[in-house]
Amino acid sequence: MAAERTPERPRVRLGQALDQPRVRRPKLWPEYDPEAFGRLSERIARFLGTGRFIVWMTFAIIAWVTWNVSAPDGLRFDEYPFIFLTLMLSLQASYAAPLILLAQNRQADRDRVNLEQDRAQNERSIADTEYLTREIAALRMGLGEVATRDWLRSELEDLVRELEERGAVFPQAGSARSDEGDR
Repeated sequence: MAAERTPERPRVRLGQALDQPRVRRPKLWPEYDPEAFGRLSERIARFLGTGRFIVWMTFAIIAWVTWNVSAPDGLRFDEYPFIFLTLMLSLQASYAAPLILLAQNRQADRDRVNLEQDRAQNERSIADTEYLTREIAALRMGLGEVATRDWLRSELEDLVRELEERGAVFPQAGSARSDEGDR
């Protein structure tokens, strides 16, 4: 006889509670909230697109150049070709471009969601309008078959004329009352 195989059970360490989730091991990379990072990038991109940023950047560059031209030789930190200034502006541009692109992508995603919601709302509105149009048409058709007060009056007048022509006598309203009073 072959030995029956039993399914392997997960190994449990001593002191580990089975009804509690395992404690995760620390990861090498720090975790971050992509939504918070996206909001921060949008705030930075909005600031980079303002006149205030241009004024501050212009003021910083003028101060940088003025200091490195007019300060004593020992206090200058970036001589005439201003290589360090060029490096700083390149660094700022290399961070600004991806942040602006990230903000644009997030805006495009929001626009896409809004467009889909608008499209769905328009489809519902069109369906509602078509339904109401069909209902109004059905009501018009139904009203065509309903007898109106004016039509009933004209039909009754025609019947009264026809009966009068045949010689039927209708008691007058006043004469019927006088007959009742005589009785």
